Amino acid sequence: EKEASEDEEIYDKMACWCETNDKEKTKSIADAQSRIADLTTKIEELTAGGAELHTEIKNYEGEVTHDQQALDKATALREKQVAEFNAEEKDLLASISALKAAITVLSKHQGSSLLQLPASRATTVASALRDAMSKHSGLLKTALTPSQRKVAMSFIQAPEDYFDAEPTFKQSYAPQSGEIFGILTQMKETFEKNLKASQEEEMANQQAYEDLKGAKEEQIGSGQAQLEAKTQQLADTDEKNANSKEDLDDTKESLSKDEQFLAMLKEKCAMTDKEWEERQKTRQLEMQAVSKALEVLSGDDAHDLFTRTFNPSLLQTASTAASGGGRALLTAGAKERATAAASKVLAMAARRLSSPRLSALAAKVQLDAFTKVKKAINDMIAQLGKEKEEEIKHKDYCTDEFNTNTLQTQKKEQTSVELSAQIEDLELTIKQLGGAVDALKSEIAEMQVQLKRAGEDREKQNKEFQTTVSDQRATQKLLKAALTVLDGFYGKKGGALLQEDPAPPPAGFDTYKKNEASGDVMSLIEQIITDAKTMEAEAVRSEEDAQKAYEDFVKETNASTQAKGKELVNKSEEKAKSEAELVEAKKSKDATLLELEQLANYKAQLHQGCDFLFKNFDVRQTARDEEVQALKQALAILSGA
Repeated sequence: EKEASEDEEIYDKMACWCETNDKEKTKSIADAQSRIADLTTKIEELTAGGAELHTEIKNYEGEVTHDQQALDKATALREKQVAEFNAEEKDLLASISALKAAITVLSKHQGSSLLQLPASRATTVASALRDAMSKHSGLLKTALTPSQRKVAMSFIQAPEDYFDAEPTFKQSYAPQSGEIFGILTQMKETFEKNLKASQEEEMANQQAYEDLKGAKEEQIGSGQAQLEAKTQQLADTDEKNANSKEDLDDTKESLSKDEQFLAMLKEKCAMTDKEWEERQKTRQLEMQAVSKALEVLSGDDAHDLFTRTFNPSLLQTASTAASGGGRALLTAGAKERATAAASKVLAMAARRLSSPRLSALAAKVQLDAFTKVKKAINDMIAQLGKEKEEEIKHKDYCTDEFNTNTLQTQKKEQTSVELSAQIEDLELTIKQLGGAVDALKSEIAEMQVQLKRAGEDREKQNKEFQTTVSDQRATQKLLKAALTVLDGFYGKKGGALLQEDPAPPPAGFDTYKKNEASGDVMSLIEQIITDAKTMEAEAVRSEEDAQKAYEDFVKETNASTQAKGKELVNKSEEKAKSEAELVEAKKSKDATLLELEQLANYKAQLHQGCDFLFKNFDVRQTARDEEVQALKQALAILSGA
């Protein structure tokens, strides 16, 4: 009864252990299968996302390349236009300057004084006329009439005798001397008009180019920013995909171990149930045999031995465990008239343009000598030109800075959005990994506890086995000795119980008769010896099964612990890496927000320094050009032009 109680206690512990580990492993397997399904879905999503990112990156690369090629083509065209304009402007300025000099020479010898015109100067004028007509034949095609071209060609062919007092054969076809002066003036005005038109066209072309350049640079910058962002996103996606695949492999390995362990657990627990039933049945038979033996073996020497032989320690319960420009000569009166005319021109321009500088200069023209006035006008023209150039440079600077600021702001804003998403993703990953790490630690700790308990149970079972075998063998020895004694007495040949003396004895003791139940007693002892041998063999077999089950349990538990330990290390490293990335991402986001604030402050400064310029640029440029034109008119008047 004590042994049955101990067997029942061991069986209850084993049943509880089987039920607990069965539930834990079943749950661990279900969790692993769910995680494998989630990881498989995640890997498919990341793989599809990576393919989509590859396509987007290729598209952005194509867009950036296309925009850069368009900008390069526009830049090359613009450079060609500038070179052509510079060459045309240079030629026109040279022709205008030469024509002005020629007109000045002719203006000094108008009327009868033309007869006194030196031959060298006539040749110079003719040379200037010839060069201008040669270089700008296309432009003069519609500017000069055929008769004017004929007069000009006559002058060019014989400039030395064109103005003789007595006409030669050639001059009989020449027009009056004033025609040459008129032709030169008309050509100069034509060239000046064409120069102005070319300059305006150049400004328009430059503005169009700057607008195109700004737009293309913005598109390229935006495309590059997107390309960088998508490339980084692709790298992050590939890394997550690789980590997920590694996690999937680890989870599959852990699942395989758990499934093997659960299969072994079910097998061992089923064997335990079967063994429990067999032990119950065997115990009933044993108790019956012991009862019979007690009837026979009641001696004092055998009493203690039999008590140990048939106490509850004779039985052993097998268990298993488990746990995943010149100047003209004027008379004094002419000078005064020129001064008055120049002052009037400047004063009118000053009133029209509201220019204090022109007003002051108009007053100065009436007070100062020509030389000083002309110098002042030239200085003012130079100053206005310098101001115009500086203002254009300032506008270009403002435009470039605004474009750069906009591109940088867009990039930083995109970076901030990406960093926020990265931080959120990292925080979620860290939380998930933390939970997985805690679960793995708990599972490993539980398996170690189960392994320790299994070792203790195995030690107890082995001790009971040694006692059982020792007692069974001693029992067999004692019973064999008893059987030998009984056989020596009851097994004599001749059937002593049936003999009679041949002759009648004298009167005395009655005939001694041997115990008639001796045969049943000896058979019972032999049966008990056989049962003891059977129990010894069963104990040995149970010990071997229990030892094998324990060794399998230790092997499976160590393998499962090792797999979960490896998974724990991988997840801990991934968690530490994610935490380090989270710290860097937060630092990067803070730095990006600071840069965005600095960009916004700088943009506000640009608005303070550039908004007035942008708003009044065309008005100021036009006003300045009109000032320059008025100054040039005054200078031309003072110079006798």
